[in-house]
Amino acid sequence: MKWKLAAMFLGVSLALAACGGGGDNAGEKNGGSNGGGDTAAAAEQIFKQNCASCHGQDLSGGVGPNLQKVGSKYSKDEIKNIIANGRGAMPAGIIKGEDADKVAEWLAAKK
Repeated sequence: MKWKLAAMFLGVSLALAACGGGGDNAGEKNGGSNGGGDTAAAAEQIFKQNCASCHGQDLSGGVGPNLQKVGSKYSKDEIKNIIANGRGAMPAGIIKGEDADKVAEWLAAKK
């Protein structure tokens, strides 16, 4: 029984560590560097750098929930709020500022 508990704890710890990385400058990786280019492409790149380890490269889920149709459940503002404040095991503020706006808008279009 102790081994099962220890294995579960280790698995949860690894999953949370994968989702929580990025440090204080995680939202600044693409901040303004695309010079007003394609917002959807920039949002997708930000997502892949900061969120895909938990939500999947194709938004199909994994440790985090499936986001392929998240826009049919949540508005842009609700998604932005989840990004800012976290939900469940998702830590708050992985993406900040303009990057959070771009990703929230991009996810809200997923219906």
